[in-house]
Amino acid sequence: MAAPILQQPSFLLANLKADSTTKPLLQRCQDLVRIIDEYPAKMFVEIWLHHYSLEMYQKLQSPQVKEPFTPTEEHVLVVRLLVKHLHAFSNSLKPEQLTSSPSAHSHTHTSPLEEFKRVVVQRFVQQKLYLFLQHCFSHWPLDASFRAVLETWLSYVQPWRYTREKTNPQPDQNRTVPDKWESFVQENLLIYTKLFQVFLNRAIRTDLVNAKNALMVFRVSKVFAQLNLAEMIQKGEQLFLEPEHVLHHRQPRGYLTPSQGGSYLSSRQRVVTDMVFRVKSHVYALEGQDCQYKQMFGTELRGAVMKLIQIIAQARQTAKRISDHSSEVASNSSFLSWFGLGSSDLNNTFTSGEPDESGECLRKTHEFLDKALENLCQIFKLNQGQLTQLMSNLDSSQDDGNCKQLPDCIHGENGLMLTDLGRRQIINGLRRFDIQYQGDPELQPIRSYENALLVRLLYRISSLVNERFGEQMNALCSRPDFLGRLGRHYLTDPKSTIKLRQSPMSQRTLERKRHPRLSLRGLASYRTMVLLLLFYMVGAFLSFGPGSSTLLIVAGGFLYGLMMTLIGEKLKTH
Repeated sequence: MAAPILQQPSFLLANLKADSTTKPLLQRCQDLVRIIDEYPAKMFVEIWLHHYSLEMYQKLQSPQVKEPFTPTEEHVLVVRLLVKHLHAFSNSLKPEQLTSSPSAHSHTHTSPLEEFKRVVVQRFVQQKLYLFLQHCFSHWPLDASFRAVLETWLSYVQPWRYTREKTNPQPDQNRTVPDKWESFVQENLLIYTKLFQVFLNRAIRTDLVNAKNALMVFRVSKVFAQLNLAEMIQKGEQLFLEPEHVLHHRQPRGYLTPSQGGSYLSSRQRVVTDMVFRVKSHVYALEGQDCQYKQMFGTELRGAVMKLIQIIAQARQTAKRISDHSSEVASNSSFLSWFGLGSSDLNNTFTSGEPDESGECLRKTHEFLDKALENLCQIFKLNQGQLTQLMSNLDSSQDDGNCKQLPDCIHGENGLMLTDLGRRQIINGLRRFDIQYQGDPELQPIRSYENALLVRLLYRISSLVNERFGEQMNALCSRPDFLGRLGRHYLTDPKSTIKLRQSPMSQRTLERKRHPRLSLRGLASYRTMVLLLLFYMVGAFLSFGPGSSTLLIVAGGFLYGLMMTLIGEKLKTH
């Protein structure tokens, strides 16, 4: 899709030449300076945000577009860099120019550069960046790479970070937004409120046990918890919700002092009306006249915040359970586990979902989620008693037995379907399906306690033996006498009858019997190799050679199988 055509400098200069007969020299010089000042910003915005003009964005959302434009992470980082530089450029405006009223501008001569600094963010960046961020929030994967988009958004909504004022650094809990940024918050209301709501929907569907995802929730809550910011947003929403008739009483005349027949009350009313007009113009310009605005501090969003708090509490509990399980596994994964004293469950190798979630990551997850809870309570002024009750109820309802239950499902046309609650339960590790390996045991993935070379070599040897003597082994194991039972002990697995479930919640099972065969995979285990090494060392200590030790090991294994067969036969008779 071709980018919009940007006016070339030669074309702009031609326009200036055409105006030479109608405008005075001073006016033409000011227009030339303004064009020179604005052209770099226009160029950068068109290069990196040209897909996000309102017309272009609507075309991209149409069903006819088969390959919609999707920005890369590097693209988002460049846009963030542009936002930071434009904020710093705009904040370099002189203080007297920044605080002067709009009416004073019509009587004072400001340079084109100063005027450009005043309007560069609102005029050139606001709409396209809003559409850009909204597109990224809606289409970006639910993973940690979303951090680049998030930081771009947070950079735009915090222009006070890029000022040249030297202020004493404040602690995070005492960081205050200066009152002079109230107009910026109001003129960018949707970028604060609408994108916060979209982020809230993302956070509810995100795995918050992951420390990187928990960090993103903490970053957003930390920014919005800055003192004065929530009050500024609330005031902007109140201005937008003012009745429409307020705009119809706007007067075009200037301010009147009491000596001129006016009053300071009418002056204040005019200021409020101007603020209402700015907020409504901003919202309608970005969302249209028929937009349905949802208040950030309304009842609906407060319910979504409480849902997020519940998910955060569940994630904290899951992180604690994973941490306890990891420490337990670490204590069992010692040298004694090689001798059969440790757990070797092949179906529960990774219970945390991600193998890189170490104790340090889980500690950070706890820290980020705890601070996020505090910030959310501060932003939305939640009752600490209700929050404590919610946490206690959750702790009492989520016990260890709950983890063994299946996720929440419903019966659909094609079988079981996960509900939204079931998806969140799986994401946060609260519940899971009982998934077990049901294939050929010889073809299971090579484990960390096995030697990969030996596994492959012994599998080839056993496969050749099974192909060569498969019929003889079947005949031996089919005999009802003692030799048949002895053959079944060595050539079949006690769990050779596999029960296959057609559905996680179905009671129907199918049984499948495996044919007798030789399996040598157990010899590739490091535990088996250590035991054999110890036996040979004991044999050498007792003056036995390698051959004699091998015969003793084979004889011991045969006698062990013989005894187990006799004991099993006696148990069946009793």
